[in-house]
Amino acid sequence: MFDFTPVGIGAVLIGVVFIALIGWRLVPKSRRTAVSADPFEIEDYMAEVRVPEGSDLIGKTVHDLITAVEEEADIVVIALERGGQRRTIPSMYEVLREDDVLTVEAETDDLGALIDMTDLKLTRADGEGENGQKTKRDLTLAEVVVAPGSLLIGTTPRRLQLRERYGLNVLAVARRGQRLQQQLSRTRLVAGDVLLVQGDEDGLQQSLRTLGCLPLASRDLRIGRPRKILLATGLFAAALATIAIGVVPAAVGLMVAAVVMVLARLVPLREVYSAVDWPIIILLAAMLPVGQALEDTGGTQLIADGLLKLGAAVPSAVTLAVLMGAVMLLSNVVNNAAAAVLAAPVALALAQGMGASADPFLMAVAIGASSAFLTPIGHQSNMLVMAPGGYRFGDYWRMGLPLSVLVMAVSIPLILLIWPL
Repeated sequence: MFDFTPVGIGAVLIGVVFIALIGWRLVPKSRRTAVSADPFEIEDYMAEVRVPEGSDLIGKTVHDLITAVEEEADIVVIALERGGQRRTIPSMYEVLREDDVLTVEAETDDLGALIDMTDLKLTRADGEGENGQKTKRDLTLAEVVVAPGSLLIGTTPRRLQLRERYGLNVLAVARRGQRLQQQLSRTRLVAGDVLLVQGDEDGLQQSLRTLGCLPLASRDLRIGRPRKILLATGLFAAALATIAIGVVPAAVGLMVAAVVMVLARLVPLREVYSAVDWPIIILLAAMLPVGQALEDTGGTQLIADGLLKLGAAVPSAVTLAVLMGAVMLLSNVVNNAAAAVLAAPVALALAQGMGASADPFLMAVAIGASSAFLTPIGHQSNMLVMAPGGYRFGDYWRMGLPLSVLVMAVSIPLILLIWPL
């Protein structure tokens, strides 16, 4: 379990020091400052409108109102106040009555179009309530990122009927650190988009899990419960401890921990299937035969023979570095686990050809496969921070290339020290 620790600690230390002192300076200044301001200052886009006496909207629903103006105005009805009672996220089929006050979120032009196209009357702007406080205080808001594999990717909030099916209002969308100004109901979402959503606190968390969104920041919303976090952490730590001391194999220990988490309701039974990362499992299942095919057809040996010819002319440390560098490059275009599956047979064949221990070569594969710093597609974490950080594809290699070189420079000596050839 902890054979990786010495090399891993070395790589972590050099990486943290590099990023803290030098690496952040390699990111273009325009990107470092692009997200310094909050793109979701929604008070600037909030207003309250009243349904006046004799309005054509009396007897019609909130859905009718939005449909009537959707061609010219993109609005979100955040709350409805009636008889002194305020309700957030009113039903789309709520029937409007005289003197109803609607809190709407809209751009200035859209708000103007709403007033022009209907007989609604503007009461207070800038989200000011009667007591002078921002209506934002009455809302349950969260900033979430659209994760890879989310149901939202490639579709629009309108098509998914987020309001009707999940009780969610999408108030704003930011992409690459900038708030989008186009109509939200028709905006096709992509992985990495940051959404400002509103919903009931209990239902919001469930909806986010179902849709495949991860919370970035909360506004009057707590994602998760401390008790459950502590219990989940304790179960995982116990599983690792039993595996580390050899009580049970890794597969058994982790499977038991997963079952206990379900029994303890840390993971609801209805979410067990969706909680499994099936794309990764399918990818590995597909790559294992590819790796076996490389070995059976002689491809593995061919690659190993090429590295052996190189190893005959250079020190063994250089051969190890070439192997690690090749796996690093591979892991930046395919999943890191898939890269390890493909490279491990080559490492074994190379070790056998050199008459050396396989341990240092396999460790080089492990470190290389875990060092996907050059592209946003190398790992899910790279993709998730791309939009919130306002990064571009080319920004990754600026810091990732020297970081990869440093990881290699530290890892190779440590590998040879701990696992001599």
